[in-house]
Amino acid sequence: MKKILTLLVAVFILAAPMAALASEGPMHLAAGASADAKGHNQEGIDHWNQGHYDVALKHFQAASKIDKSQGAAHFNEAICLDKLGKHGDATMHFKAAKKNAGGDKKILESPILNAHIGH
Repeated sequence: MKKILTLLVAVFILAAPMAALASEGPMHLAAGASADAKGHNQEGIDHWNQGHYDVALKHFQAASKIDKSQGAAHFNEAICLDKLGKHGDATMHFKAAKKNAGGDKKILESPILNAHIGH
């Protein structure tokens, strides 16, 4: 019985960080972002919430092209790429998100971002 309990505790401890990574979702753009970028970002969030990651990605890509300085736009693009299994591209956008975070702790302290870029 102790072995089973120990095994269950170990599985829970190992699974907890993975659940934290999986629970991160898209972010809203900063106040200074253009209206067009914000519109695409919101469309992306709506599709993300429905599980339409491929459609969400297109909107997040449009938002980051319109306003390259928005760390959240790159972050959102990166999490979609990660969901779609495009980890190399995701890492590139996580790096752009960190570079353009502007001190945003949600980006800078993101477990999935830091797992991708090795911090």
